[in-house]
Amino acid sequence: MVQTLQTLEEQVRPDRAALIIVDLQNDFCAPGGFMNRERGYDVSFADAVATNIGETAAIARAAGMAIVWVRSHYDFKYLTAPHIAKRQSEGCCMEGSWGAEFFRVHPQADDAVVNKHHFSGFKDTSLDTLLRRRSVQTLIMTGVATNVCVDSTLRDGFFLGYYIVLLEDCVGSNSKAGHEGTLATVRNNIGIVTTVSGWRDSLAHSASGAAAADRLQLAR
Repeated sequence: MVQTLQTLEEQVRPDRAALIIVDLQNDFCAPGGFMNRERGYDVSFADAVATNIGETAAIARAAGMAIVWVRSHYDFKYLTAPHIAKRQSEGCCMEGSWGAEFFRVHPQADDAVVNKHHFSGFKDTSLDTLLRRRSVQTLIMTGVATNVCVDSTLRDGFFLGYYIVLLEDCVGSNSKAGHEGTLATVRNNIGIVTTVSGWRDSLAHSASGAAAADRLQLAR
């Protein structure tokens, strides 16, 4: 019989979880970035999301949890024909550009960075291999947009056998309906939806959280 991790405390143990930060990049989040400039998207949600992700990353580092940044490069030379047809104009998250750089919060020396050319962080990348080498079982999901690349990545992660914990105050989208739809899908069918505060408290009470609790105080 397959043993399962039923509770949030079991799933978020630092030795079995990884913090995944998806597409926290200028072209998706910054005023004057591609989505704001070219499509008129409201990116006012992004400041709070970035602040919360920064706090979450500090907590994860203090607990010794793996951190993986997933970054989009959408140069047309990397994209499939249907993706190009839908996107129409090139210019979003071009490799080496300001738009592809991280927004407000940045990786540290021990963090991993995975580049992607699809909505999912798992499609044609090293993400799954990297996580399995570290014996990761649970993905703590954060980033943008909730209903596009975060959604695609967490679904693929679930299909690959990872537990999914989505931090609702660490994800955002210009589409409120899309954002709420992904939260509902995860809550009802895929995993656990919680907040930074709820995750931090569960982490401190997890099986290995007792040993990490003192370190977590440094991130408060």
